Amino acid sequence: MTDIAKFIDSSLDESSETKLKIKESCKAEITAAIETIISAYKNGKKLLLCGNGGSAADCQHIATELMIRLNHKINRPALPAIALTTDTSNLTAGGNDIGYENVFARNVEGLGSEGDVLLAISTSGNSPNIIKAVEMAHLKKMKVVAFLGGTGGKLKPMVDVPIVVPSPNTQRIQEGHITIAHIICELVELGLYPL
Repeated sequence: MTDIAKFIDSSLDESSETKLKIKESCKAEITAAIETIISAYKNGKKLLLCGNGGSAADCQHIATELMIRLNHKINRPALPAIALTTDTSNLTAGGNDIGYENVFARNVEGLGSEGDVLLAISTSGNSPNIIKAVEMAHLKKMKVVAFLGGTGGKLKPMVDVPIVVPSPNTQRIQEGHITIAHIICELVELGLYPL
């Protein structure tokens, strides 16, 4: 039987250590992501988001923070953000008809425009459907910010702003991603609508 108290302590310690590593190694990239998204919004553009599994849930979470609001002290209009992970008819038809590896690329093709930003999330950096979405975003002359993990995988050199959580553990990477997302959302809000 696992010692539950030790396991909890170990998990929380590892999570804290990962966030301290993010603080040490990712500030420049987080700043670049904030600047990229603010610039797009100032130019009347939008944010598209894609990811799989827990990262798909993060896409919905982040899009909601931008569409609705994160900081309740800021009364602002909606910021256009679309999670490409939510339409089950679209995703299942795409998976059936054109292959799951193409479902996000197809949506980027249909919804993306020059100057928009794609936020691509992959804990491994190697998800085939995210790679294809990034390739399509480049064809559409969009900027690409990526939340990655480990070494960044194949996606790291493919994107404009790679934010790589320095951990091999998927749980810690996902925790880092949502922490980074909250920082970005709040600073995008404050950058566009200062208190």
